[in-house]
Amino acid sequence: MNAHDIIIRPVVSEKSFELMEQGRYTFEVAKDSKKEQIAAAVSEVFGVTVTSVNTMNVSGKPRRLRYNKGLSRSWKKAIVTLKDGDAIDLYAGR
Repeated sequence: MNAHDIIIRPVVSEKSFELMEQGRYTFEVAKDSKKEQIAAAVSEVFGVTVTSVNTMNVSGKPRRLRYNKGLSRSWKKAIVTLKDGDAIDLYAGR
């Protein structure tokens, strides 16, 4: 798999911004990707050194649209810890 196929998007939330101050970045990743693949993809795309990767599967929440019940999509989240001194500037153009 290509590095851009593994990393889908950064997760934007209050908790993820607090983790960025500690050198930990949160991404939505492909469901079938492994920790080693995620670390290699982040290193390749952003040019940083990854020390650890924590992954979790986020299950879909129950949703309702009028009379129809269903689930929102489920996805995989990865929290990537970088070496001290490394940083990723996700919002450089803004």
